[in-house]
Amino acid sequence: MSDISAQYKPWVWQNAGYFRYRQMLPIIKEFKSVDTMSEQQAASRIRVETLSPEGQHAAARWAERLGLPLEDAEADFALQVSDGGLQLQQLGDDVPGPVRVDFVEGKAAHRRLFGGGSGQMIAKAVGVQPGVRPRVLDATAGLGKDAFVLASLGCEMSLIERQPIIAALLEDGLARGAQDLDVGAIISQMRLLTGNSIELLRTWEGEPPQVIYLDPMFPHREKTALVKKEMRLFRPLVGDDMDAPALLEAALALATHRVVVKRPRKAPSIEGVKPGYALDGKSSRYDIYPKKALKT
Repeated sequence: MSDISAQYKPWVWQNAGYFRYRQMLPIIKEFKSVDTMSEQQAASRIRVETLSPEGQHAAARWAERLGLPLEDAEADFALQVSDGGLQLQQLGDDVPGPVRVDFVEGKAAHRRLFGGGSGQMIAKAVGVQPGVRPRVLDATAGLGKDAFVLASLGCEMSLIERQPIIAALLEDGLARGAQDLDVGAIISQMRLLTGNSIELLRTWEGEPPQVIYLDPMFPHREKTALVKKEMRLFRPLVGDDMDAPALLEAALALATHRVVVKRPRKAPSIEGVKPGYALDGKSSRYDIYPKKALKT
């Protein structure tokens, strides 16, 4: 990494066309190559575009990096370079607004300030307690919301996202958050990797995580606006995590202390080893697979 930093380049090309922000080098310490187009993504047509003339070069870089066109009149989605950051917009009539990752304002800021701190159920699930802030690997990072909550509570976080478009949104959000005085220190607790989670867990190098957190994609039936907006956008790109049992198996083999799986409250547990216990909420629950007690 030192030779990269010495070059003072704002963007770095590494492995399978994956750029990194130079400012993010302390955060994104590892990278595993990924295919630029997943099977689900290939079924949806996506173009890259800018919403302002100033974003033309950035749009061209994202297009080259992700293997996407800058022009496609029949595209289903647009990955947009906007003044507020990289965002994904579904195209057509009666579609939800764009989705971007924002750790500085909006719901993330409100939850950071008023979300209940270490009393939140997710904190209890991963084992946060007085004097204990475990090292956590979120192997299904998505937009990074849960990982940000845990990082804000002092957990050292690693994040894996295997879908290239979602990983790009997350990387952009982390880069912008790293520049903010209020959340920059939290972002420094978050390390982003991209690639197949199962393969990365099976070939993990270095100190293993104490806790692995999983939130597999599952069919949503809730009618909330949030579910409609994000799930309508991401399901054509991601699909359901049909390999969840294999992911759980790999997580149990790597985590030193526990694995936590977030599920809909009434949904069955992931096929395979049964959880030791669960924490139930109003709409979701956390299945806990304990291996060893977390101690100070």
